[in-house]
Amino acid sequence: RTVLVTGAGGSIGGEICQQLAANGVRQLVMVDMNENELYLKARKLGEDYPDVSLHCEVADIREASRLRRLAHRYHPQYVFHAAAHKHVPLMELNPCEAIKNNVKGTRIVGEAAVRHGVERFVLISSDKAVNPSSVMGATKRVAELLAMALTERGPTGFVVVRFGNVMGSNGSVI
Repeated sequence: RTVLVTGAGGSIGGEICQQLAANGVRQLVMVDMNENELYLKARKLGEDYPDVSLHCEVADIREASRLRRLAHRYHPQYVFHAAAHKHVPLMELNPCEAIKNNVKGTRIVGEAAVRHGVERFVLISSDKAVNPSSVMGATKRVAELLAMALTERGPTGFVVVRFGNVMGSNGSVI
C-alpha cells in the first residue's frame, strides 16, 4: 500500500509515519512545510526501515495544484491528514491563518483524495472540536464537517480521529 501523510514532520504525523513503516507500508509519502523536521524524521525512518520506499515532499496543503500533483504522482490508497495549526493562543491572535490552514487546507487535501480515488482519508482532529470555545477548536470542527461532507462526492471513506493534548508533542500543554 501507498500512504500519504500530511504534517509528517510534526509529532503526531511523524508518529503515524513511524507506525506505518513498522507495520509494513510499501510506500510512504511524507508531506510537510517544515523541511528540517521532515528531513530528520525521514532520515531516521530510512535507517530503521530500509525496505520502505520513502518520499519527502515539502509542500503547503493550502496549494490545491501541489496536492493534486502529489496525488497524481503517488496514487495513495490512504491519506492521513495530520497537518494543522494547533496552538490555541496563537490561533486566537491569527484567526485567518487558522482558517486558511485548518479549514481550507483540509478541503484541498480532501478534494484531492476524492478526485484521485483514495480509498480512505483519516482526518486527525482535536478534542477542542467538541463544543469549541476557541478559534482553533472551531476550525477543527469545521474541518470535521467538511471531511464528512466530502463522503458524498465519491467512494473515498472519510474518518475523523480526535486527539487530546499529546504529551511530548510540539503543542503539548500541561
